[in-house]
Amino acid sequence: MDVFLFFLFAAVAVGCAINLILQKHPISSAISLIGVMVSIAVLYLLLGAEFIAAAQVIVYAGAIMVLFVFVIMLLNTGAEEDGPSNAMSNFLGVPLIFVMVGLVSYVMMQIAPSAQLVTFGSFTGGKAEDLGILLFTKYLLPFETTSVLILIAILGAVVLAMREVDE
Repeated sequence: MDVFLFFLFAAVAVGCAINLILQKHPISSAISLIGVMVSIAVLYLLLGAEFIAAAQVIVYAGAIMVLFVFVIMLLNTGAEEDGPSNAMSNFLGVPLIFVMVGLVSYVMMQIAPSAQLVTFGSFTGGKAEDLGILLFTKYLLPFETTSVLILIAILGAVVLAMREVDE
């Protein structure tokens, strides 16, 4: 059952990702991205990482996507217009994608040919306690640096927004 659910939600994630790229309207792309994020959260659940799955849904599918939609609405972007088409890219695009996927697969098999198979539910590092211990010991400096960078970005956005109001 786990293998069936894995392939189902992996296919949903890949399908939503392809739809994300093919959509011409940005709001439709944002909805497809939500589908990708929820599918990835289900894959985390299958691995036994409940906290990471919940954080995936709350942070990415919730907060970040609301931010994306607000930016799309603020910029008032319409549907993308079709540009001139290149016959060479239409002819060679799909075969070159298959060649690239084959090369990447070959390189990955050469790097890790005897990797252990994933056993569903055997991952034990996805609990909040384990994540907190790692975050505030081994990864404290990158965590704090990221928080300072986010604060600087928020201050920059406020300054830019105030400048537009004044003009």
